[in-house]
Order: sequence, then C-alpha cells, then structure tokens
Amino acid sequence: MQGPALPTAPPSASTSLTETGSTLLFPLISTWATDYQKLYTNMTITTGGTGSGTGIADASTGTVDIGASDAYLSSADKSQYPTLENIALAISAQQINFNVPGVKSLKLDGTVLAGIYNGKITKWNDPAITSLNPGVSLPSLKIVPLRRLDSSGDTFLFTSYLNDQDPSQWSASNVGTTVSWPAVPGETSETGNGGMVSGCSAIKGCIAYIGISFLKQTQAAGLGQAVLKNGSGNWVSPSPKTIAAEASSFTSKTPADETISLINGPAPDGYPIINYEYAIVNTKQSSATTAEAIRAFLHWAVHSGNVPSYLTTVNFQPLPASVQTLSDNQIAKIGS
Repeated sequence: MQGPALPTAPPSASTSLTETGSTLLFPLISTWATDYQKLYTNMTITTGGTGSGTGIADASTGTVDIGASDAYLSSADKSQYPTLENIALAISAQQINFNVPGVKSLKLDGTVLAGIYNGKITKWNDPAITSLNPGVSLPSLKIVPLRRLDSSGDTFLFTSYLNDQDPSQWSASNVGTTVSWPAVPGETSETGNGGMVSGCSAIKGCIAYIGISFLKQTQAAGLGQAVLKNGSGNWVSPSPKTIAAEASSFTSKTPADETISLINGPAPDGYPIINYEYAIVNTKQSSATTAEAIRAFLHWAVHSGNVPSYLTTVNFQPLPASVQTLSDNQIAKIGS
C-alpha cells in the first residue's frame, strides 16, 4: 500500500534526525546534511561513519533514524525486522588498491584475490599474478591482506565479487558485512575506509579493498589500483563511464524493494564491483513529525542531491530515473 505523499520540505517545527553507517557513503551524506540544514535552518541532522553493519543494526533498533549501508538488507534482517527497508540513494563502486613499490596498475581477478585472502597466494611475484601481468616486474614481496575489522558493506561487496567470480575459491557462506576470514600470516585489520587507506599506505606489500569515495586519498597515498576482470571476461578500471555502464545493465532488473546485487554484471565495458548506496529506514517511526522529516530529506537526496556538484566529489554516479521512482515509492512508505 502506498504511504503518505512525499513532502517537498521538512516540517516547520524544529526537528532533529540522526544517521550512521557506511564510511563509503559518509562523505556524501555528510555534505548532503550540511547543505540541507542551510536550506532548512530548523533541521538538525547528525551523521556518523561507523560501518554498514552498525548502520543496519542501529536503524533496526531505533538507535538512529537513518542507517547507511553499501549492502542491502539480508533475508535474515528482513525476517527479523519486517518494517525495515533499504532505499537506493546513489551508485558507488569499490577499488582494489595495493602498495607495491614501482607498480601502479595490475590486472587482478576474483580467483587471484580469493587466493590472496585465503592464504594460497603469498608473494607478489606468484605465477598466478605474473601470468595476468606479462611484462610487469613484480618483486618477491610478501602480500599483506588488509581487511575490515568493523561490520562493513565494503566487505560485503568485496566478498560478493570473490564468490561471483570463483565460488570454488570463495564460498557463498563467507559473503557478508562480517565474514570468517581464513587465517593468513601477516594479515592486518583496519576500521573504516580511512583506516584502510592509512593502513595500506604504511605497509609495503599490502592489498586492500577501498570505497571509490576515497579515490583522492588512495592517490595521495601513492597506492596502486587494480584493473579487474568483469563478468564478460574483460579487464576494466573504475571510472564514471565504466561504473555507469555496469549500472545500466541492472536498471531494468532492479526490483520494487531495490534489493539487488550489482556485482560482476554482464556489461562488456562495466566495472564489476558497484552497488547502490542505501538508506536503511524503519517504515514505522516514533512520530509523524520524524517520519515527515525523514521522507523530506531522503526525497531531496534522491533528486536534488543526485547531481554532479555532489556526486563528482565522491566519484559516485546518479540513480537512473526509473530507480529514483522506486526510491520515491520506498520513501513514501515511511510513516508513524
């Protein structure tokens, strides 16, 4: 059943909203919140980058009004919290970065990455890597896999790619915001995308998965970036064009509840690790005022916030018009 009509402005009364979750989405949603409060001075929006798992958990318990997640709600989440929904806000992507002196670009696929993260591939000059990169001089340097310590949508995206590319090397049972990482000598854990950048930059031989909104930081740290094998078997780097190409192959497949994996799709020129960035919201809010404020802010984000002046700074892509409509329909369900 369709919920209340979408407001074009927040309630006139002074209203506060809280948000926490994805560190990948955090730079964008913080900018949205800052500018929205300038437009509507009666609004206060507090944001936090705590990891997607925390965003989902805090939204489900009512600790915050809006959770932010790179991962859609699991079937277990939906079963336990039937009034929770995920609302697509923008399109993002994930880089694979590394710290190998003198090397700025390498071809890597899901099989090799799974081998690194399960401990079967331990040196940068392993034949599995050199065979993908003829002519590249790779050192006999120990690979240090870096992974997220916090419950992370980036972990969900990365492990989804590993499993989709080579399920024999990475099981579907080990895909999630929190996973049971195989024990690998020298492995290191960090919190948040910022921690992944600083951690990898400090460790020669490191490899890490880092959200595209931290592209400038990875470049400033001098980290290399992988060219990944996509679902069509082509080698692709993340760019506005390749992220948009991948997204377009999923637009018509996006269901009404917007729960869909955009990993390893069929686009020949598409980058294989992309996702919808989600707002996780309970459709049953504590008050009509809070519900109206959430509807107004998210509707603004999906439309006024989905423009280059916001998205380019974090290397995101806008939602296609049909997906914006799906998001509006989801937002309209939020009530009290």
